[in-house]
Amino acid sequence: MAVYALTGFSLVSLLSFGYLSWDWMKPSLVADVAMDPMEKSLPPTFARPPHIIFILTDDQGYHDVGYHGSDIQTPTLDRLAAEGVKLENYYIQPICTPSRSQLITGRYQIHTGLQHSIIRPRQPNCLPLDQVTLPQKLQEAGYSTHMVGKWHLGFYKKECLPTRRGFDTFLGSLTGNVDYYTYDNCDGPGVCGYDLHEGEDVAWDQSGKYSTFLYAQRVSKILASHSPREPIFIYVAFQAVHTPLQSPKEYIYRYRSMGNVARRKYAAMVTCMDEAVKNITWALKKYGYYDNSVIVFSTDNGGQTFSGGSNWPLRGRKGTYWEGGVRGIGFVHSPLIKRKRRTSWALVHITDWYPTLVSLARGNLSNVPGLDGYNVWPAISEGKESPRTEILHNIDPLYNHAKYGSLEDGFGIWNTAVQASIRVGEWKLLTGDPGYSDWIPPQTLTNFPGSWWNLERLTNGLKKSVWLFNITADPYERYDLSDQRPDVVRTLLMRLVHYNRTAIPVRYPAENPRAHPDFNGGAWGPWASEDDAEKWEDIREPLKSRNKKKKKCKICKLRSFFRKLNTRLMSNRI
Repeated sequence: MAVYALTGFSLVSLLSFGYLSWDWMKPSLVADVAMDPMEKSLPPTFARPPHIIFILTDDQGYHDVGYHGSDIQTPTLDRLAAEGVKLENYYIQPICTPSRSQLITGRYQIHTGLQHSIIRPRQPNCLPLDQVTLPQKLQEAGYSTHMVGKWHLGFYKKECLPTRRGFDTFLGSLTGNVDYYTYDNCDGPGVCGYDLHEGEDVAWDQSGKYSTFLYAQRVSKILASHSPREPIFIYVAFQAVHTPLQSPKEYIYRYRSMGNVARRKYAAMVTCMDEAVKNITWALKKYGYYDNSVIVFSTDNGGQTFSGGSNWPLRGRKGTYWEGGVRGIGFVHSPLIKRKRRTSWALVHITDWYPTLVSLARGNLSNVPGLDGYNVWPAISEGKESPRTEILHNIDPLYNHAKYGSLEDGFGIWNTAVQASIRVGEWKLLTGDPGYSDWIPPQTLTNFPGSWWNLERLTNGLKKSVWLFNITADPYERYDLSDQRPDVVRTLLMRLVHYNRTAIPVRYPAENPRAHPDFNGGAWGPWASEDDAEKWEDIREPLKSRNKKKKKCKICKLRSFFRKLNTRLMSNRI
């Protein structure tokens, strides 16, 4: 009874949170530029290829933006989205590397060999070098290309670095998460190193600067030194709001009334990032780029609920194939949009940005066949129907097979023990172990998370390996229709079979001790020679070895609690 009582409370109260209205023009704590209030906008035109600013945030939950009813203040994102086009049928991947690889290549991860987990710091692995990247295509179209922020697409040899994959300049980190001030990253006990790079060099001199401030200031400097008459592409991959939960005290103070400490720190980081986006927008206006610019905002995966994030009212969290893990916050803001100030329900996936942005840049897509993305600009700008009708969320043959799955359950055509997920039209199918499956309200209670309200639901579905939902009618994935519609299940399983035939082998090599920062001057960076790379890059780590390493994950302190809530909690270090 307590479960149902809270459900009613959640729908009425938890979804009623609004955001505070801030003065859009109020100077911010991260501002290093000021916009002239007398500046007038010129009529939008496509006479020149547009400037493209792609902003990607890390681990920001679906609920954690003001216009989704959050208690976190994001006035900049709210305003930019309101004046542009909100993408409310927008999908990303459940963890870091897969989303970034699909953005950069326009291909599903089954077509790059990155369909399992993430690229870890000590692995001799990176985005395949035969892939022509988005910045490389924009360079061909005459763009100046710059990256600021988190790479997380591999760095074991120099050919893998951002400056070798299409970016003229780079300031940021190569690994998955670093300290926001010291830029240290530990990949296990005693395996620690510095990770902030300027181009291909270690940026020791930048230590001590909060990364969200540093990255916003770098974008402003790039814009100040470039000519608005020449097209520019800036990929801003904020570290925020990934753990560790660190924020300047003045931002935390704004949320002092929040009882949940993790949520309080997380909220402060989101608001700080929001102000950084405001300063980037100001710089675009001050230096003359704005009127011919396209700003794309996207999250990289769902929020991590035990680190302050919220995907409410969606099911699941980061690292899962439930909607809470794969439905993202997304919007486009641009004077060039023909139909502004609206919400789009066109189906869009993160792979679509590659052909969309290259087409906007008047680039050539004819020499990159086999893209999984579509040009969705007409759907965004003019409200036309999306060319996309389905999304392969993923097929991961290495992920722990579901105990109760079988080929028989998959009509003899698909082993339902394999972790996979696909959406076709209004239908979504999941097989194997999709990950932690609960609905978690915003962490507003002092001692949240707590088990008193959700233990009942966690016991449901543990003996299943197939789920089917009508996502259009049931976006919160509450009503499994797999038993009622076996015809739809079979049809979607056939689509999985189709995609699986096109998959390339998984690239997931064993970690190598030579990557230890102690052997590289105390910093994370390239360590393998060309001869070394040929020996290691196609070797897959043995399953037994992988399972042993999972026991040393960074969230082990919380695992005893979550094991009580869900005996099938994902144990990957994501």
